[in-house]
Amino acid sequence: MLSFASPCLLPLPQRRHPHVLASPPPRLPARPTPSRLSCGRATPTPPARVPPAVRMAATGAASATASRTIAKVVMAREQSEGDGARVRRSIGSAALPDLDPFLLLDEFRVSPPAGFPTHPHRGMQTVTYMLEGGFRHKDNRGHAGTIGPGSLQWMLAGSGLQHSEMPATDGPNVGLQLWLTLPAADKMSPPDYQEVSADAVPTATSPDGAARVRVLAGDAYGVSAAVVTTSPILYLDVDVAAGGAATLPVPDGYVGFAYVLRGAGTVGANGVAAEHGSCCLLADGEAGPVTVTAGADGLRFVLVAGTPVREPIVKYGPFVMNTREEVVQAIKDYQAGRF
Repeated sequence: MLSFASPCLLPLPQRRHPHVLASPPPRLPARPTPSRLSCGRATPTPPARVPPAVRMAATGAASATASRTIAKVVMAREQSEGDGARVRRSIGSAALPDLDPFLLLDEFRVSPPAGFPTHPHRGMQTVTYMLEGGFRHKDNRGHAGTIGPGSLQWMLAGSGLQHSEMPATDGPNVGLQLWLTLPAADKMSPPDYQEVSADAVPTATSPDGAARVRVLAGDAYGVSAAVVTTSPILYLDVDVAAGGAATLPVPDGYVGFAYVLRGAGTVGANGVAAEHGSCCLLADGEAGPVTVTAGADGLRFVLVAGTPVREPIVKYGPFVMNTREEVVQAIKDYQAGRF
């Protein structure tokens, strides 16, 4: 991975938000009048989306083998972000810079007047899932909306857009934001936006009734998500009753993690202890489901997994590309007002 401190790179905005790396680059100068500089890149055809019926088939159904083990646990660390917000960061931290295809996971907590004013993105997707309160989204492509508890927003930045994310209630406004990289062929696809209300998120129950699952993306126990994704992704909000256990199917070939939101318990065949803020990484190269056991206070966590892109990742603030040259071009395009 290239160094983002190179003096040859143009500066990025100084304002920090739940998507920006821990050490923000300096502020952008005022945008110049668009010059004769050309992007020199044709916008490819938008990526084909994966409908619910074929998500599991895309990489094969989950194996009925023994539970996967947990290779590592990264504890989320609290830090300041945006204008007065606090986040607990696991993926995207120094301890775990990325987990292909996942680039960042923040558990955020925001109350007015804090928030995340207008900022750009290119070459990636963001997924925002609200746990408490609400967030207002607005971008320069005409998309706007408010998501409340249990609602989901899936934004494909693609070739580039600018958006803001501001609290919708007096607080606290609590949620998760996940970043995913896009394959090189899709990085310049047209931006897109999906919003799924809480009552449109389907739920499933484990066979013995010990676990209730909100299916945000992918499939669980025969229930498919409402959201349509550009590549196969599993995203489950799982609530296991006190003392209960559950086995969650994960398609073969997926890389993933479990992040604990509440309670405590054990995760994986090796029974790794987990508590709030634990990001438990599934062992690479294994197949089969994930087993969890809840402690005396129950266990709520998200299980997220997907197919790795296996391409170079060059991150510079809100731009995620494959090469340094593409990042430099993204900065120039933003400065020139091209997105």
